[in-house]
Amino acid sequence: MTKVRSATPTLIALAAALGAGIVLLLLMGAPPFEALWLLVEGSFGSASKISATLLAWSPLLLASAGLVVTFAAGLWNIGVEGQIVIGAVAATWVARSLPGPGWVVIVVAILAGAFGGMIWALLAGVLKTYGGVHEIFGGLGLDFVAAGLVVYLVLGPWQRTGVASTSGTDIFREEAWMPTFEAFGTDWPIIPVVLGLVSVLIVWVLLRGTRFGLRLKAVGSNPKSAFLIGIPTNHYLLGAFAIGGALAGIAGTVQVTAFHHKLVPSISGGYGFLGILVVLLASFSAVWVPPIALFFVAISVGSTQLDLRLGLDSAFGGVLQGTIVLFVMIGGAWSARRSSLSRNAPGEP
Repeated sequence: MTKVRSATPTLIALAAALGAGIVLLLLMGAPPFEALWLLVEGSFGSASKISATLLAWSPLLLASAGLVVTFAAGLWNIGVEGQIVIGAVAATWVARSLPGPGWVVIVVAILAGAFGGMIWALLAGVLKTYGGVHEIFGGLGLDFVAAGLVVYLVLGPWQRTGVASTSGTDIFREEAWMPTFEAFGTDWPIIPVVLGLVSVLIVWVLLRGTRFGLRLKAVGSNPKSAFLIGIPTNHYLLGAFAIGGALAGIAGTVQVTAFHHKLVPSISGGYGFLGILVVLLASFSAVWVPPIALFFVAISVGSTQLDLRLGLDSAFGGVLQGTIVLFVMIGGAWSARRSSLSRNAPGEP
């Protein structure tokens, strides 16, 4: 009964968000239930659509798993977008320069992406722990630097043969493409999906059943008290940044080796910021990250059908995502306020 009561505000918020989405569709002159069905059909209506949805799901899983770790440490890792970008840049360097069989190139690209993302995250961590710069400001600054770097590389040293274009670098040779597995008439992104799910599982185990995870959560709950009982808080904060950045960097690797097969300026795909929303809706729990991330990705992938079939801008998917987040946040605040009033009610012990 307690679990049902605790879930009630979220369910009410989701229903309210769905109602708001229907109202928006009516205002735009679109049949609401057909539009909602197109979102489902556009993401799960065929084997190829399911494959595309899973491919988009994988980097969001990786970024969100890393964010669960940094949130557990009490850190707002806004720099995750830049970490995805630098991971993609590092993987692109490997794909462009490393000879050898495909499996060697892919393994090294994954390791390079993880290392690139980790180093970029540690820069924000060092700025916070030793420079007193809040991770939000440090992360945003590093996001801009990463975005500028990738544009410079695409238009400069790594420009397409014979032309500088913002459409990206030359397509990688096929040995640098992450392998897919064919079944039911389409190619399935098994490796990216496994990377994403394994990352969530590792984070869940790390935070639930290890000494590092318990200490990390202690640092996130009360860093001063954690320091007083002998926990080296700066080391744990940097460790959280390193893990989160490494997973974000692998997400960037997936973007360049499994999806685009080249480096493009918009390589992050917004997965960093979307991952923050996923983790917030998951209440910072790794267990709920996969279904919530899949829900968000399904809206993004399926929304392309709105333009093709109803003439609606596919950006409506982003509007619906934002509406859901807004209502769930309002529902969470309402629930927290009710709990606070209940505890402080007259006559309560």
